[in-house]
Amino acid sequence: MTLWNGSFPFYPGANACFPFDTTWAVIVSVFLSLLAIFIIILPGIRGRGRLFWFLRVVTGLFVGAVVLTIQFTRDWETGWVTANTSYKSFSRALVNADIGLHIGLAGVNVTLVGNPVNQVNETINYNEHFAWSFDADYDHSYSEGLERGLPSPILYVAEKFTTQSPCNVHRQYRISSHYASLTLWMAFCTWLISILLFSMPILLYGGYMLLLTAALMLFSLLFFFTARNTPKCPIQFGPASLKTDYGGSFWLTLATGLLCLLLGLGVIILNSTQPEKLRLVFNLDERNGEEEVWDKSYLPAQPSCSTKDVLMVPLDELCEVTATQL
Repeated sequence: MTLWNGSFPFYPGANACFPFDTTWAVIVSVFLSLLAIFIIILPGIRGRGRLFWFLRVVTGLFVGAVVLTIQFTRDWETGWVTANTSYKSFSRALVNADIGLHIGLAGVNVTLVGNPVNQVNETINYNEHFAWSFDADYDHSYSEGLERGLPSPILYVAEKFTTQSPCNVHRQYRISSHYASLTLWMAFCTWLISILLFSMPILLYGGYMLLLTAALMLFSLLFFFTARNTPKCPIQFGPASLKTDYGGSFWLTLATGLLCLLLGLGVIILNSTQPEKLRLVFNLDERNGEEEVWDKSYLPAQPSCSTKDVLMVPLDELCEVTATQL
């Protein structure tokens, strides 16, 4: 449906407010609940192993929460610009607004916030998501935005990532994001295996799994890095240019990957050089000591010298005993 000389109509209905992503909120809530449960259990742990046990729990939950949450975040690459731009197609009305671009593994978010929010008799506060995951069609999402009459700055930025755009960045971003997401899911699986190995406990192989987790997380950054450094079309709003840089999710993934790398190397090095300290960190010394005491308490008593003397009687001194039936 087109009106006004073939242009799409602008619908002044309810604005698309910033969406609250419940997925990562649920993930964080689950991990915080697990942390609260372990804190409740903490007073029941005796001795100096309490601190080491708490540090292991916090570190393990932090790594798992990060690996799972960054799959759904939308700030792997972000950029903002403040500009005077047209608000509607085929209109001379200009608005002053902050325009943001947020690129995640599942798609692109374009934000438009007016300065002030209320301008041209409307509330300018938009955030639109255009997905490129396996079960989504980016071009279809963009076409729906055209039909809904989204503001011109949002459509202009989103058009840069369509398959028909001369910028030709859609395929590179989409493939790189899919591979990065796949490696992160593999990292989550290796993290689970490392937790199981440490709890069994098989410390050396748990360290190997941590190293593999770190390698997979760093590989995911490498995949996204290839898309980030492809030549992109300039996104201009008059004299102002919208430029993007690595976002919080990218740096959080890098920091967590390096943390897993250091922990894995630490476990492997301590296991080969000072295994007693490694067993102290994992509270294995006291357990082994208790098992030794338990085993010694149930060993049969050694026979004394007097018992041996009583039992060793010459055969010729034995008396014959005859039993008579009554």
